[in-house]
Amino acid sequence: MLENTQLPDFEQAVLPHLDAAYNLARWLMRNEQDAQDVAQEAYLRAFRFFPGFRGGDARAWLMKIVRNTCYTWLHANRPLQEAAEFDENLFPPDCSAPNPEEVVLQNDSAVLLRKALEKLPPNSREVLVLRELEGMSYKEIAAITGMPVGTVMSTLSRARDRLRQTLTGLMARVAAPSPGRIVDVNA
Repeated sequence: MLENTQLPDFEQAVLPHLDAAYNLARWLMRNEQDAQDVAQEAYLRAFRFFPGFRGGDARAWLMKIVRNTCYTWLHANRPLQEAAEFDENLFPPDCSAPNPEEVVLQNDSAVLLRKALEKLPPNSREVLVLRELEGMSYKEIAAITGMPVGTVMSTLSRARDRLRQTLTGLMARVAAPSPGRIVDVNA
């Protein structure tokens, strides 16, 4: 069954990365409960296949398992959800004025960033999360995603541009006054 040293090795090599694994799952799944389920399933898979782990970067190895588990789950449970990449040119932003509650929430920069990240296509969101939130190297991201390093760098560059555009659009919508709130001072 399990050697006496296997469990401590697993705990030492893989368990410290539980937060990073859940974070990636949360961003890919976009649902907290699904992310918890997927992260748990990924950890079970990692534990099951740990005897085959031949050393190296345990964090990248685990993140690849999490990524694959997320996409397997999404493919099985939401086959049509991510069928096509969203094109901002075909669907312009809604110009309706946000209600006061939305304005308060959108003023928080963390909320704005979260909203902007969620609007990105999955592959852009994935490389941004791995690089900017998890601090992974291009080489590690390439190992996790199966992309060449050059593709990781170009995808990351495009993702940053898209994030910047999305954030700019969200901030402009928050800052723009609603036509109903403009008051004529001469009246």
